[in-house]
Amino acid sequence: MTELLSTKEVAKLLAINEKMVYALIADKGLPATKVTGKWLFPRHLVDRWLENHTSNRPPQSSPLPPYHGLLIVAGSDDPLLERTLNLFNRSHPGHLAVYGNVGSFGGLKALRDNLCHLASSHLLQQENGDYNFQFAADELASPPAVVNFCSREQGLLLAKGNPLGINSVADLGPRKARIVNRPLSTGTRLLFEQQLQKIGLPGKRLVGYEREVARHLEVGLEILAGRADVGPAIKAVAGILGLDFLPLGRERFDLLIPRERFFEKGVQLFLGLLHEKEFKRLAADLEGYDIAQSGRVIFPHEAGSPP
Repeated sequence: MTELLSTKEVAKLLAINEKMVYALIADKGLPATKVTGKWLFPRHLVDRWLENHTSNRPPQSSPLPPYHGLLIVAGSDDPLLERTLNLFNRSHPGHLAVYGNVGSFGGLKALRDNLCHLASSHLLQQENGDYNFQFAADELASPPAVVNFCSREQGLLLAKGNPLGINSVADLGPRKARIVNRPLSTGTRLLFEQQLQKIGLPGKRLVGYEREVARHLEVGLEILAGRADVGPAIKAVAGILGLDFLPLGRERFDLLIPRERFFEKGVQLFLGLLHEKEFKRLAADLEGYDIAQSGRVIFPHEAGSPP
């Protein structure tokens, strides 16, 4: 489970007094959550925040070259995104889109390190219900352009017929459900951790909690094969594999793009697909998607929750 630091521990880590910690939250965007009623600080986000506020960094040794026909996308796993990348490759001979499934946090890191043109992300900001902006501010030297790809339904995948009778996250412990999980670098895992924290259920008490798979579809396949009872994933997988689904809410799934690359040809060709009939058909073939805002530039605090 993500290591959470107290205010006292963060103050010790930063060699400051506790009052200064609260000032850093307000003035410098120190990553923090108050979901339990007191300030807690995810250690990996604090480490990232420190790194991003470090001056005199060494220059990048191998920056991404100007666009020459290869579009690189990195970040969160999504079936509709994969199908859209295939559509790009079919629709634009002479161009090639490739994808790195490294989770939302991994996508931001790839963007920071100048390794990709677009990062896919769905990281929920607990304090205001917005998505991605604060995480991007913590990770990146300058704000990216944020374009909505879709909104989608997140929840728990269950075996067909829900044989364990799981009706909420709180049922996972009493029902002794076997979990298949997602990596810590993913937005889906972040959402799952937040749900567990809300009810005070330590993940280490769940059977299989440490077993992780890289993709939403793999969560469903583990359940379909009988090796797990439940796992966090999106509704689209339930439809693909014929599994039951316990919804936990809708989320905004965005594409983050460095502003200096926004008008590069490959980026614009890809964004253009989000307004095409073929993209709408791809979304209609899958469950749990809303593409009403697809292709729209999003601004901070414009919407606290997806449409």
